[in-house]
Amino acid sequence: MNRREFLRLASASVLSGASVLSGCASFSDHVGASSPSARGGGDAGRFSLRIAPVKLELAPKQIIQTIGYNGSAPGPLLRVKEGQGVTVDVRNDSDVPELVHWHGFYVPSDVDGSMEEGTPIVAPGASRQYSFTAQPSGTRWYHTHAFAGKDLRRGLYSGQFGFFYIEPKNNPGHYDKEVFLAAHQWEPMFVSMQDIRKGPPPDNGLEVMYHAASFNDKALGSGEPIRVKTGERVLFHLLNASATDDVTLALPGHDFEVIALDGNPVPNPRAVPVVTLAPAERIDVIVEMKQPGVWILGAVEDPMREMGMGVVVEYAGQHGAPQWSKPQSSSWDYTLFGTSRGHPEPDQRINLTFEKILGGHGGFNRWTINGKSWPDVDPLVVKEGQRYRIMLDNRSGDDHPVHFHRHTFELTRVGQKTTAGVLKDTVNVPRRQSVEIDLVADDPGLTLYHCHMQLHMDFGFMGLLKYV
Repeated sequence: MNRREFLRLASASVLSGASVLSGCASFSDHVGASSPSARGGGDAGRFSLRIAPVKLELAPKQIIQTIGYNGSAPGPLLRVKEGQGVTVDVRNDSDVPELVHWHGFYVPSDVDGSMEEGTPIVAPGASRQYSFTAQPSGTRWYHTHAFAGKDLRRGLYSGQFGFFYIEPKNNPGHYDKEVFLAAHQWEPMFVSMQDIRKGPPPDNGLEVMYHAASFNDKALGSGEPIRVKTGERVLFHLLNASATDDVTLALPGHDFEVIALDGNPVPNPRAVPVVTLAPAERIDVIVEMKQPGVWILGAVEDPMREMGMGVVVEYAGQHGAPQWSKPQSSSWDYTLFGTSRGHPEPDQRINLTFEKILGGHGGFNRWTINGKSWPDVDPLVVKEGQRYRIMLDNRSGDDHPVHFHRHTFELTRVGQKTTAGVLKDTVNVPRRQSVEIDLVADDPGLTLYHCHMQLHMDFGFMGLLKYV
């Protein structure tokens, strides 16, 4: 039994008897009530973020105590034009050191928000200013990059995340409404596979399970619906801000036209019935509203939806209980959105092998890259301007969403399928499979790469690119 199956069964046992209510999260035409613009004064490129405790009401009598930005979780939508200068003033009013990472951006190492790259931490009670140019365009995000380890109040277990949208210089705008949805899970706890269900592997370490979930700051069953009109084209910006789990989403009676992955336009937009996002991934989709009714846009897995991972989509003039039906297929394939063109020959090939050292009952698994755990992982030495074909070889029984800071890479092979033109900053490497990417070393400075599952990153799954 793999991790995903284990957590599905564990969640089902905890949530048996739970029911889905009839409401949903509160959203406006653009950003949602939980994600106001953080533009300050008359300078659209100047923002302020305050890290501090927040109290979220996911649903009536369901209060979440966490850490967030500007009194909310997710934090405010930050929105600028491509190429615009940006300054963000960050104040840390929490009781622990913090960092803000600008995920998917081309920024210097000392601004990126990673202590391993040399970004200074923001001490409790202190402030720090980040300045950079907004690039590349598309759906980006910002989040804490603090170590959590055994503390489930910290890192991405908390509410420290938010959208950062960089408007392209040439935006065709072929849509009528824009909605930002960040999926997140709440109330984490460590669990042992052996304590939930007997069976192999008997010596696996602790995993994380959740008791609540939401889009933005509301669980399914609370708040206002997304209101649409027949014939509208709605652009959904989707983000998986979970600390550890992927999410597969569907909207019954509708298809998702995938136009961008991780904020980068795909060469072959396609309509699909479901989308799957690993932690840290973003998908931009356009949905043509042509099935009048009241529907649930939510997680395909029943336990996840019952925890709150969903939102109601309500057509004008339609009433009644929101409808849900499970899609016939929930398969997901990056290569659908690519092309068959060839690739330039790389200057060098690099193999990265990922393995798990079992932690045993009550312990924590450790993760290795080419046989070593952070901080002992050998750095990848690269030269500016050269192209590197990197094989990500996952020999463990867990999926790994691998993120490279400050760079965009191109998928060249996923499993046995070759592809081209699909640009990402995070790629999910399925268990016991491999993925190949082409990365051009075009942003000098120390560059962190890691699994974006907090539990994996904190226990060894990190390494550095080092320019020479």
